Amino acid sequence: MFNLWLRPKVMRGDFGFGKWLKKVYIPCMMKNYIPRIWFLVLLFFVPNVQAAGTAYEFTLPSIDGGEMSMAQFKGKTILLVNTASYCGFTKQYDGLQTLWEEKRDDGLVVLGVPSNDFGEQEPGGEGEIKEFCQVNFNIDFPMSEKLVVKGAAAHPLYKWLKAETGASPRWNFYKFLINGEGRPVTYFSSMTKPGSKKIRKAIEASLKN
Repeated sequence: MFNLWLRPKVMRGDFGFGKWLKKVYIPCMMKNYIPRIWFLVLLFFVPNVQAAGTAYEFTLPSIDGGEMSMAQFKGKTILLVNTASYCGFTKQYDGLQTLWEEKRDDGLVVLGVPSNDFGEQEPGGEGEIKEFCQVNFNIDFPMSEKLVVKGAAAHPLYKWLKAETGASPRWNFYKFLINGEGRPVTYFSSMTKPGSKKIRKAIEASLKN
């Protein structure tokens, strides 16, 4: 239709060829093809966290140094918790350690992720965080370095969890339960204590599957 409309005008001399290119052809091409070009750029060059199939495709920097691959926990149930040292919920470390001690032989992994995202209640470095956890709560379950867990700068694992569940941490000690196939099955608010019947029931169900 574009060519049928334009050809008579060019034939009559209403448009010089250069003017036709500048005023009509090029704008038309840009209008039709630039959106498609941008789509291709986004498709091939922008990371897509939703493309990940399981939690096992992610790694976390360990609080002890080096990388901690989530793949090492294949077949296990993971309770992932973003933690903080100076929060009203910090005493939940006790409950998390208890779960770890009681259920690790059954296949549970408690995984702590220190974060300063909420109220700046985790201001220290990794050494300080680790010492605090060991001295005050005898923590020996695996932990990552201090990470961002919400918003555009969140670690890819947390972006993936939001894409999968629609949820992201709202405060410290928000909990995600990931089953033995590496898929999130549920999540719990900061108010839900690690030893609560709700969490224990969900863990038991995941361990049985």
